[in-house]
Amino acid sequence: MSHVHANARFVPLGIAVLTVSDTRGFDRDGSGDLLSERLSEAGHALVERRIVPDDIYRIRAVVSKWVVRDDVQVILVNGGTGFTTRDTTPEALLPLFDRAVDGYGELFRQLSYDSIGTSTVQSRAVGGVINRTLVFAMPGSPKACATAWDGILESQLDARTRPCNFVAMVMPEQQACGTREQPVVPDRGQGVRA
Repeated sequence: MSHVHANARFVPLGIAVLTVSDTRGFDRDGSGDLLSERLSEAGHALVERRIVPDDIYRIRAVVSKWVVRDDVQVILVNGGTGFTTRDTTPEALLPLFDRAVDGYGELFRQLSYDSIGTSTVQSRAVGGVINRTLVFAMPGSPKACATAWDGILESQLDARTRPCNFVAMVMPEQQACGTREQPVVPDRGQGVRA
């Protein structure tokens, strides 16, 4: 279980929100609204928000523009993670990942099992890192976005969370995580060890 370390300081991140939908506009984007509100309430900055149709190349185009920006450290993508023929968000993102965050999708499905039961196997929530930018995709319902943010992302995007969080990965000047009891000691360029 993660804990907030009392001596660590909060580091605001620049976060972009992408809604993938063939039918929604900003007036009906409850999921994009929820994510934008939650990240702002947590102290992060909403850098940009877009809606694109469920099309592999349009999704990739927006994400590719965002991952080269210095003011975007995290991208939250909602929608297009199911199994219909129009659900292509994982196919758009997976080839772009430098490294996958496999545990994100696994934990998302575990948490959502409590509310939707075995239907959670139809969620293809994925996460990864592209050019030192974290990208997390989740289903497009507001309830699923709340599960992802409240249950996983809020704490993992908080530099105070111990024993580990993602902030040092996207903000190189931040200290990497260690255990709650021990400081992190550099390991001669081969990573870090506690």
